[in-house]
Parts: sequence; C-alpha cells; structure tokens
Amino acid sequence: MAEEVSNKQIVLKDYVKGYPKESDMVLKTSIIKLKVPEDCHDAVLVKNLYLSCDPYMRNRMSKIEGSYVDSFTPGSPITGYGVARVVDSSHPNFKKGDLIWGIIGWEEYSLIKSTEALFKIQHTDIPLSYYTGILGMPGTTAYCGFYEVCSPKEGETVFISAASGAVGQLVGQFAKLLGCYVVGSAGSKDKVDLLKSKFGFDDAFNYKEEPDLNAALKRYFPNGIDIYFENVGGKMLDAVLLNMRNHGRIAACGMISQYNLEEPEGVRNLFCLVAKRIRMEGFLVFDYYHLYPKFSDMVVPLIRQGKISYVEDIAQGLESAPAALIGLFSGRNVGKQVVVVAHE
Repeated sequence: MAEEVSNKQIVLKDYVKGYPKESDMVLKTSIIKLKVPEDCHDAVLVKNLYLSCDPYMRNRMSKIEGSYVDSFTPGSPITGYGVARVVDSSHPNFKKGDLIWGIIGWEEYSLIKSTEALFKIQHTDIPLSYYTGILGMPGTTAYCGFYEVCSPKEGETVFISAASGAVGQLVGQFAKLLGCYVVGSAGSKDKVDLLKSKFGFDDAFNYKEEPDLNAALKRYFPNGIDIYFENVGGKMLDAVLLNMRNHGRIAACGMISQYNLEEPEGVRNLFCLVAKRIRMEGFLVFDYYHLYPKFSDMVVPLIRQGKISYVEDIAQGLESAPAALIGLFSGRNVGKQVVVVAHE
C-alpha cells in the first residue's frame, strides 16, 4: 500500500473582480498517496519545493474567455511555475529523485498528468530557486523578448518599465552585455538604487515621483528610445510612444498597471507607430521554449562567472503564498517573488 500523507493546498475561493485580496485564496488540507495511480500513464508525483509568483496569474483569477492561458478553477488548487522533486513516476523521461521546473500546484505534493510543461533541471550547482526566475520562465521571457523580438544592436538606447522585477532586471543586464545604453523605471528609491548599483543600468527613475512621464523620458533619452521592453502599459506606454525613435521596437511582455482595472485605460499616441515606423509586438514565452537550451547555454556560465546578478524576494511557507502573490500588484516585492514550500 502506498503511503498516505496530508497535503496543504492554496485554493481559489471564487473568481475575482477588481483588486485581488489574500482572502480570495484559502489554505486547505487534503490527503494524497505518494504513488502515481496505476491508471495514470506518463504522469509524475512531485514534492514541491519553490513556487513562483508571477503577474500573469492575476488574469487566471478571473473568468476570461479566449485568454492565452486558462482561468483557475474555484475550489481547486492554484497552479503556476515552480520547482519540485519527483517522488514517483510512470513517465519514461522522469525518475524518482529528479528535480524539475514547470507548472505545478500550489500545494505540498502534486500529481502531474500532463508533463509537456516540465523541464528536467540539469545544473544543480546553482540555487534551485533560480529555476523559478533567472533559469525558469522569467529568464526565458527576458532572453526571447529582448534578443528575438527586439532584434537589438550594440549602442542602441533601451528603456525597461518595471525594471527591478523578475524579467526587467535581466533584460537590462542582457542589454548592457550587448553594449546598449539602458534606463529603467521602478516604484521606489530602493528599487531605483538597485537598478543602478547591482544591475548596472546607466540610469533609473521612480515613476511615482514623475508628474510628467513624457518630460522624464525626454531627460533620460534626449535622442529617443530604440527599444522599449513593455511590462506596464497605460500612461507609461503612452509617454514612451512619444519618445520612440524612427524604426524603434517595442516588445509587449505584460501590462501590470491594467490587470486590476474594470475598464482598461486608453492609449492615445498610437499614431506614433505609423509616423515613426515603430514595430510593436506582443509575445508569449510558450512560443519560445524550444530555445531554452540555447538560453541556458548562455546564462548558466554568466551566473557561474558572476557576470549577471539576480535578486529574489523570498517568502517562507505555503501559508505565505497568497500575500506574496497579492504583493506583486502593489510593488511590495523587490526582485523575483519566490515562495519556499519545503527545503531541498
């Protein structure tokens, strides 16, 4: 008989309108057998170690038709990216003891029947939590968004919004490694200092202290912006459009300022796309996972050599996960928000 254990879970109570609250998620306990059921072929049972809190998860908390990602199911555990260790497997590519990153449940143990979104961890000399960030989905997002979507060239000017977040901090460092001039925006003095002192940005500013974003961008980019890595949307995007150079490129990664609004803000300066021949392209990291080996081959040596920095904001315990996720939308986190479920 397979061993049975209790399994704490974070469950979505119901679909959310407006700004989400911690109380929209509840902690429940179920029972799970530590063995893949006989009728589950090509499945794995994992013990979850780290959870990733990501802005896109807000959309999954609402009932949205036609979204690129499914809504959460009320009454069921939340799912998201994380790191786990295989406890049992009926899949030929995974065996007991393997470390993986990919889509897992917000719970202590998960039975994963669809393994297409799982990656086996090869480099265990690097902190495992990094596979929720720099070596996971956010890192791949930064790499593909910058190199594949933006087509950067040495010496170009690059602006990144939400620049101290999981993706933005990496885009800025990739741009600096290429020899670009890089400026980022963030929401506090500490984050601005971090961008300049730790991540090597040429400059940075606190958007909350700028009454006129258009004027602020003109100060930092007197000759205009070649590349804008878009994480925010709304008023920031409107101001950026006025400051883009001819043939500039905008990679639309996310628009976190809009996620909790009942009615999204309008953007008035879209004619700049025409007049300046700007290419603005939205992208999803799922379309680029075939490049993960290429991305890993580039970034792993940079981490080992200390040529790239990464900052994490660590929350301890599954119980802390709702507060950690909600904190993303007020900018409470500094760096990549990670939840520790269990120690390695």
